[in-house]
Amino acid sequence: MNTFLKTALAGVAAMGASMAHAADDVTLQLKWVTQAQFAGYYVALDKGFYGEEDLNVTIKPGGPDVAPAQVIAGGGADVVLDWMPSALASREKGLDLVNIAQPFASSGMMLTCRKDTGITGPEDFAGKTLGVWFFGNEYPFLSWMSQIGLSTDGGDDGVTVLKQGFNVDPLLQGQAACISTMTYNEYWQVIDAGLTEDDLVTFKYEEMGVATLEDGMYVLQENLDDPAFQDKMVRFVRASMKGWKYAEENPDEAADIVLENDATGAQTEKHQQRMMREIAKLTAGSTGKLNEADYERTVQTLLKGGSDPVITATPEGAWTHMITDAALK
Repeated sequence: MNTFLKTALAGVAAMGASMAHAADDVTLQLKWVTQAQFAGYYVALDKGFYGEEDLNVTIKPGGPDVAPAQVIAGGGADVVLDWMPSALASREKGLDLVNIAQPFASSGMMLTCRKDTGITGPEDFAGKTLGVWFFGNEYPFLSWMSQIGLSTDGGDDGVTVLKQGFNVDPLLQGQAACISTMTYNEYWQVIDAGLTEDDLVTFKYEEMGVATLEDGMYVLQENLDDPAFQDKMVRFVRASMKGWKYAEENPDEAADIVLENDATGAQTEKHQQRMMREIAKLTAGSTGKLNEADYERTVQTLLKGGSDPVITATPEGAWTHMITDAALK
């Protein structure tokens, strides 16, 4: 065999071997901007956990103009992170989203109120203005008000709902007695603005019994029907949960990794380290497997959302343990 032919055949063999071992591509769409809320995924990427699973993962940051459901519907991602109210609403409208893993075991949403408004408990909400996030985030609040018998139409016997932007200005400027905050983000923005923890009283949705599941992993059912995609998701979930556990145990390093991936330069080390410690409380104890009782509570909360519930019927096929069961073996 001449030298040229030997070289050519060797090149073909090398190319074939390379193609056989090419990593599988996975695109993940985040629900919000790059921050410690998503540390587990950035850690898994940085530490090579995805590479160990033969995955080439691209993480796409979100933002106020990014709807994860629209991204995956348009083919822009394989997996999206979303809150269950939004995912189930999209599902009822015809987008066949399925929860394949739930790293966040508990909710970080709460109402943060100024004590100088006289609020000490939910019974003091009547006659007050409360800031509420919309775009699907209002449903736990509406269900809560319905359960404690408060109208959301204003007046002395109800509450006035202020459609709150993703900032804390209404509380600082006295436009609302309470505002929506996350334990890991906006609450600390209030503190950094000058109010102290003694100036505030908080009501965690988790403790009020109306929490809904946040930051789950969702894929399209049509993709999940493909065995090759299933295998890819098993590896993705396994590596992602490894990233989350590492982040919980090494919060400062995880925060630094997040900062390295923040292309905007908008985040600070202090805020991200603090956020990571709060996020670790929400992922603590989670294996990634969806807790069915938490799912049922979420569904019931959404069905009881007053006159305009986010879903009108109990979903069918909205989650599966198939991926986490295989990933946890």
